Amino acid sequence: MSVERTVDCENVSPYPDFFPVRQIFQQHAIADIPAAVGATVAQSPLAEIRSGQSVAIAVGSRGIANLKTIVASVVQQVSDRGGRPVIVPAMGSHGGATADGQAAVLASYGITPEQMGCAVEASMDTVLIGTTSDGVDVHFDRVASEADHVIVVNRIKPHTRLAGVYESGLIKMLMIGLGKHRGAYLYHQVFPNYDHRLELLAPEIVSMIMESVSIIAGIAIVEDAFENTSHIEAVASADFLTREPELLELARSRMPRLPFDHADLLIVDQIGKEISGCGMDTNVIGRKTNDRCAAPDELPKIRQIYVRSLTEKTAGNGCGVGIADYGHRRMVNAINEEVTRINCVTSAHVTAGAIPITFDSDRDVLDAVVSQTQADRRPDLKWLWIRDTLQLSEIACSRGYWDAASQRSDLEVLGELAPLRFDNSGDFASRLFS
Repeated sequence: MSVERTVDCENVSPYPDFFPVRQIFQQHAIADIPAAVGATVAQSPLAEIRSGQSVAIAVGSRGIANLKTIVASVVQQVSDRGGRPVIVPAMGSHGGATADGQAAVLASYGITPEQMGCAVEASMDTVLIGTTSDGVDVHFDRVASEADHVIVVNRIKPHTRLAGVYESGLIKMLMIGLGKHRGAYLYHQVFPNYDHRLELLAPEIVSMIMESVSIIAGIAIVEDAFENTSHIEAVASADFLTREPELLELARSRMPRLPFDHADLLIVDQIGKEISGCGMDTNVIGRKTNDRCAAPDELPKIRQIYVRSLTEKTAGNGCGVGIADYGHRRMVNAINEEVTRINCVTSAHVTAGAIPITFDSDRDVLDAVVSQTQADRRPDLKWLWIRDTLQLSEIACSRGYWDAASQRSDLEVLGELAPLRFDNSGDFASRLFS
């Protein structure tokens, strides 16, 4: 389907010209990951591991930078203390909510028995730890529950839907990731009753888990705006509830953002589960509580969003396509309906899997967008074009941002204004940024 183009003359593009910019973010990269893991572990309760004890290392499904190296370093630290490490997936319903699927997710990150030097035991079986005072059943991974100790490895960052002092991190993995499909399903059922705030549930549930299972520590990871591992910290289980909010603020201060708070259109090359739980980070695009628009007190405010494709690593999980207003046909064709359905239903975010209005080419989408705008406004439309919501150091901006970008000390203009170019199929012939 295409929308009729209306232009003043055949040589005038109906779309605004674009220019590339680089955002000046601070780098906080850790140079030696294994050394950083070793240093923080040496000052943690992991020193209490005794020879012959089994240690379950919980690893999730997010696309964490240097995850393979970090997990391998944790495995080595456990082994050096005489422990018997075993890796368990801690990813709720991801991987199609199957043991094989979750093992495959870890394998896609290079986390395999051969690479790690220890077993990877994937199971969807859980044990019932107990029931909260509000009647919420607390489930926990069976394999991890049978180990002498559990180490939780996860990145701390703002969540795409949860709000408050605990968002994405050790607490969430302890509850939802290690709760497997059954636990994740039950938690997401009740989250609306608590305004999606984990702190209203976590203290009681974390206490119940720690009374039943030896959670010896968590390996908390914080990344910077360039997806560099910028902070690694072994957090004692007794400090989870107090230390995680502090690390969340550190993560929030280092995360990448769009350079402008308002846009008529955001073009996103790819979305996927390894990029964000919702495919694209709602903390970046400004649709955390409403798939269709930003809340009154939320920034940025993006009028419309166009998603061009799914990542290969997301393996067909299209969670997040429903946040977009437009989609390319190839994105829709790449969706695994069953995997997406399971994830969206389990997370009680069914609209995240809704198919947006779909077109066969980039040009058809842009025609639909400009058709909704007065002709004299089209050259000054404010459009942003990004690769994904993790990679924001270089992006493309439309002419409407030229004056503002040229005056910003935190932005480096990388090229002159240029018209969009298309190939014979109507897709972009080239990208304006790396």
